[in-house]
Amino acid sequence: MMLVPLFSGQAIAQTKDEAAVTQSVESLRKAMIDPDKSTLDKLAADDLSYGHSTGMIQDKAAFEEALISGKSDFVSIELTEQTVKVVGKTAIVRHHFSAATNDGGKPGTVKLAILLVWQKQKGEWKLLARQAVKIQ
Repeated sequence: MMLVPLFSGQAIAQTKDEAAVTQSVESLRKAMIDPDKSTLDKLAADDLSYGHSTGMIQDKAAFEEALISGKSDFVSIELTEQTVKVVGKTAIVRHHFSAATNDGGKPGTVKLAILLVWQKQKGEWKLLARQAVKIQ
C-alpha cells in the first residue's frame, strides 16, 4: 500500500491499483490542459462515453478532437475532494473539478462534480465513462 497525503496533513493508505488509478486521473488532468492525441489515446477506452454537464455525450473520437482542436480549451484544472474505489477491474472516481477555460477564445470558468469509471484493460487503467454535473 502507498500512503497518500490528505489536505489535513493526515494520510490514507492506497492499494497499488488505487494509486495507479489516481495517477491515471492526474495524467488525464494534465492531458486536458495540454492535449496530445497519443496521451489521450492511451488514457481513453475505445468505448468511452464522455458525458458533459450540458447533457452532451461524446465518444472517444469526439472527446479527443474537441481537446486537440481547442474547441474545448482548459487553461487550468483543479481537482478536489477526490475518492477512488477499485472493485475488481473497475474503478470509480469522484471529485470536484474547477477549471479556467478559453473555449472559442471566450474566457470562462466551470465548477463540476465528476464521476469517472475506469476499467483495467490489458494491465492499463482506461477511462470508460465520465459524467459531470454543475455545482456552485
